[in-house]
Amino acid sequence: MILLKPAWVKHEDNKPIFSVDIHPKGGRFATGGQGGQGGRIVIWNIAPILSYSDENDPNIPKQLCQMDNHLACVNVVRWSCQGHLLASGGDDKLVMIWKLTGEGSSTLFGSGGKVNVETWKCTHTLNSHNGDILDLAWAPHDGWLASASVDNTVIIWNTHKFPEKVAVLKGHSGMVKGVTWDPVGKYIASQSDDKSLRVWRTADWQQQEVVTDAFVDCSATTHVLRLSWSPDGQYLVSAHAMNGGGPTAQIIERDGWKQDKDFVGHRKAVTCVRFNSNILKKVTPGSPKPQQYCCCAVGSRDKSVSVWLTSLKRPLVVIKDLFDDSVLDISWSSNGQHLLACSWDGSVACIIFTTDAIGNPLSECEKDSLYERMYGKSMQRNLLNSSFVGSHIIEYPEMLSEQDAINDISMKQMNEINVEIPKITIPTINLESPKQNGLLVASNKQIETRLPSGKRRITPMFLKPVPTTPVKETVEVPTIQAASTFSSSSPTKSKIVVVQEKVKQTNIIPSHSSLIPSVRPQTFQPPGVQINQLTCSEVPGDQPIVQFINVLDPLKMPLGQTITKKNDFMKLQVTNGGLTTPKGKLARIEVFKHPDDKQPIWETYLGSVIKCIQYNRRLIVACCEDLSINTYEIKCGARPLPPLLIEDVASALCLSDSGICMVLTKTGLLHMWNIDLGKSILNRISLRSLLSNKASVSGCSLTTTDLPLVTLSDGRAFIYNLDLQTWVLISNPQDTLSKVSGSIARSVGGNLPLASLQRQMSAHNLNDNLPSGVKLSFLESQISASVLLQSASEFRHWLLITVTHLLEKGPECRIRSILDELMGPTHSSSKKPRTDNILGISKKKLLNEVLALIKSKLHWQRLYKEYNEQLNLLNL
Repeated sequence: MILLKPAWVKHEDNKPIFSVDIHPKGGRFATGGQGGQGGRIVIWNIAPILSYSDENDPNIPKQLCQMDNHLACVNVVRWSCQGHLLASGGDDKLVMIWKLTGEGSSTLFGSGGKVNVETWKCTHTLNSHNGDILDLAWAPHDGWLASASVDNTVIIWNTHKFPEKVAVLKGHSGMVKGVTWDPVGKYIASQSDDKSLRVWRTADWQQQEVVTDAFVDCSATTHVLRLSWSPDGQYLVSAHAMNGGGPTAQIIERDGWKQDKDFVGHRKAVTCVRFNSNILKKVTPGSPKPQQYCCCAVGSRDKSVSVWLTSLKRPLVVIKDLFDDSVLDISWSSNGQHLLACSWDGSVACIIFTTDAIGNPLSECEKDSLYERMYGKSMQRNLLNSSFVGSHIIEYPEMLSEQDAINDISMKQMNEINVEIPKITIPTINLESPKQNGLLVASNKQIETRLPSGKRRITPMFLKPVPTTPVKETVEVPTIQAASTFSSSSPTKSKIVVVQEKVKQTNIIPSHSSLIPSVRPQTFQPPGVQINQLTCSEVPGDQPIVQFINVLDPLKMPLGQTITKKNDFMKLQVTNGGLTTPKGKLARIEVFKHPDDKQPIWETYLGSVIKCIQYNRRLIVACCEDLSINTYEIKCGARPLPPLLIEDVASALCLSDSGICMVLTKTGLLHMWNIDLGKSILNRISLRSLLSNKASVSGCSLTTTDLPLVTLSDGRAFIYNLDLQTWVLISNPQDTLSKVSGSIARSVGGNLPLASLQRQMSAHNLNDNLPSGVKLSFLESQISASVLLQSASEFRHWLLITVTHLLEKGPECRIRSILDELMGPTHSSSKKPRTDNILGISKKKLLNEVLALIKSKLHWQRLYKEYNEQLNLLNL
């Protein structure tokens, strides 16, 4: 090991150097700090540091370029992974992006003739932060740049479209002083003055983990908190942690985010840590294979630097009193043998390691093989395949052996929900033998990665080598079947039976109804929706028809005609003009205890013609021509409520088993009462706002949860949500979204509530060129409509179809919201009361079905592992 401190590497008047970074190709390094009147960036030639002869050669320049564009102190400089760009951030709240031009040398203004050997120009200035910039980090594929600021945020920039922002990470309550990327491309970590370290997912930019225990006892924080991720992705090391009252660098393991290890020994707070970018190896005596490990350098306020190997319990080297003040930044060369550190005292130190001391770096092939064993995919970072963010990394290869079982589960589930499942092929993946006859064998199953710039990168997955055609396995994936044929049988009818001479079925509606058309269209009754309106019991034709037939209307039924309704618990007889008096005729209602009885147990009279009548096991409700609503108890004929008065003649009447009565007037006003409680539920709710495009009401009923359901002649259907106090659209065949998604809706049997309402939807296939959000929007509306209609089977159907779509198109945050809701109280963010069931279906059962779908998708294996482990813990 050689220690060097070049006196010529300094800023003006030995002002603090806050950051140092070595170029990926090793020829130069950059420093950032204070300059004359503001911030300063200097790019240096590294050769004079490493070679004594070069240092003394006047023809070899030491300083290559000086940039004084920042208006205040420069806190951080970072080269991009490919070295094409340099990013800098400072107290002027700006992030500047620098690029080398071919303009040759130039003279520095006000420098007394000092010459810039290279010309670096600022190509972009990013100014979205509201505070000083303290740290920067380029993503492994150079597509994103993260900036950490004292404004408590981290901004992710799209480097292909500066100054476009990909995300703003908010969650810290203090100044963010450090940021680092996971080399695998799945996470980014940030550390703040709020004594927390947060790990964020790059898939949806949401928090994955918050670490606080290691920082609870920390005192006043340091100027920077520069953390680092190991090159194998397994360890995240933080700055300024405490253990037993002593300062440490906390080690956080990727597996479960465990925090049971740390680097100890520094006398004051750790300010910065930086991993060597190489995975190293060394032959150990007595071991048949070389040992593989990582190397990390730690800088502290105690002016010292320590270097650790993950294979050793003690530091490889500790250099005490290396500086006269705190260490602020550390940088490794790409070959792993040179370490630069800078200090508040304005100096830079260089430590040169030999391979005997630090070990030999793995070759690219060895590194790729290691990544393949750990994550199931090569992570080589060459220019042709520099991005692996969002790629299908197989981090748990043991899942591959379960594919046959997964296929069987998926097939069984999809068969249960009656969805046509075409087969697609996915190759068998062999992680140990990716070569056949010395050549890589690629399948037609490719992994597509889309960079922030919009470019696509295709990475083939390896096939198991076979003599001829690769063996393929099939996995069943639910898709949408073609439009299904609806049953020709009629839906369940009312239990009310009309016993009379056969009345000729007509489509004529009373002329006074402005809402119901003169020619009644056919509409469809969802099973489970109670339509107890007095109707004819026989409907001609094959199609199910739900109509409101005012059989007691004088235009249809002469005065004196008797309607008898029988069931297993009583007989009801209604006669308009049942009693003649000198002042006119009265309507009579008679109730018999048994269907065969000749004498009623009670009877009552009304002074007006009955327009429509309804009953359940406890109550009878009659609407009269004088606009009164009359209620009676079946047991004795007593009135639970006095006659209620409405503003117009009733066009529809519904009464549920729970005692909810709904009346729709001919002028389109809706009333609802709870007769048992004697309370109003809805009063004069108008339907006129629903009647656009000359549509008219063709049906009105109550759902199984006693919500008003209105269907219109143009096929639209609405439910009035009592909690939200507004109409909710659940079916609209005229809507563009419904038209392009009509074939999806027809994948459910026609006898179910929602499917019955949506029968008029067109059967166009969904255009594949449309955004995935189109289909997702339709699927989400189907789920909410199924909940409103309390249709459990349709809810399950649409939930699984939605999850399948999300697994193909994303976003991950929506899948997680579904999983969290099904997981239970500790995960769901909903403010609604927590239950173990949805529409009578066990949440646990639904969760297992959703996880089975996720398990069949290799690129979602981490999500499956995360939630499956949590489910297993809940089952303990």
